[in-house]
Amino acid sequence: MEEIVWQGRFITAKRDGKWEYVSRARSIEAAVILAVDDGHVLLVEQYRVPLGGWCLELPAGLVGDDRAGEAVLAAAGRELEEETGYRAARLSLLGRFASSPGMVSETFTLVRADGLVRVGDGGGVEDEQIVVHRVPLSDVPEFVAARRAAGVVMDVKLLLLLGGAILAAP
Repeated sequence: MEEIVWQGRFITAKRDGKWEYVSRARSIEAAVILAVDDGHVLLVEQYRVPLGGWCLELPAGLVGDDRAGEAVLAAAGRELEEETGYRAARLSLLGRFASSPGMVSETFTLVRADGLVRVGDGGGVEDEQIVVHRVPLSDVPEFVAARRAAGVVMDVKLLLLLGGAILAAP
C-alpha cells in the first residue's frame, strides 16, 4: 500500500511496504533534449544543489510545472531556447526512459531537436546559471573527460553520446 511520507512543491517521498522512493509531485514530467546540428551537440553545465557542484548534461526541463496540460514537445522547445538560446525547426519524440528506477519513479521523454537557429544567449531563467557548450560530436569523449578532470559531474544521460567510445575502450 503506497503512502506519502512527505510532499514538497516538486517532489514526493513515498513508501510502499519496505520500499522507499521519490516521485515528481503534481504529475510533472521531464523532457530531455538531444540537440544536434551541423555535426555538433548542445550540452549545458549548471550547478546542481543535490550534487553540491557543477554537472554537465543534455538540455532538459520540466513539463507542466507552471503550465498545466503542457505538451512534451512544447516544453522541450521552450526549455531548449531558455537554456541554450537555440530554437529548433523540428522536434521529435525518441521515447520515454527511467532515470534511476531503483530509487526514483521519475521518467523523462527524450526529444531530438534538429534545424537549430541561435536566437539568444541562453543561460536559463531567474536563478539558473547555465553555461552552454556546442561540442563537435567527434570531440564529445575528450570534452567530457576534460570537464570530468575539472571536477564537473556527468549526468548519466551523456552515456547516449559516449556509448561507442566506452564500448571501444580496451
